[in-house]
Amino acid sequence: MDAVAFLPAHELARRIRRKELSSLELLDLYLARIDRLNPRLNAVVVLDAERARQRAREADAALARNHCWGPLHGVPMTVKEAFNVAGLPTTWGFEAHRSNRPERDAVTVERLKVAGAVVFGKTNVPAFLADWQSFNPVYGTTCNPWDLARTPGGS
Repeated sequence: MDAVAFLPAHELARRIRRKELSSLELLDLYLARIDRLNPRLNAVVVLDAERARQRAREADAALARNHCWGPLHGVPMTVKEAFNVAGLPTTWGFEAHRSNRPERDAVTVERLKVAGAVVFGKTNVPAFLADWQSFNPVYGTTCNPWDLARTPGGS
């Protein structure tokens, strides 16, 4: 099942629509990978697992009624920490913004959700999105999954 985690979004959406796997199953796969790998990588810095599980259950229920939300129906995904997701921190890596919790989603996040995506977390970014690596004083350094001594690059 781990190989599924590397499939492109369009293929995941196709498998969900065909009911070959559920949105909740896929979300749980990604959350388990994060639990296992993220302590060393520090790539996903904000999780929204409970709201995502609820949305994944709603996506699966909608498909059971033959209702598809859009091209990303039920596909779990993360967004950069710099994109507003209602109720989650958006700091751009700045300590002064640590308590910033927007009330509304960014337009990009709104569009992902309208397309059917299940946003379940936020990934680390360099401060002000202006560096070739992903370090900031709020969340620290993200490591390359293939070589922990290297950077995975910036945002």
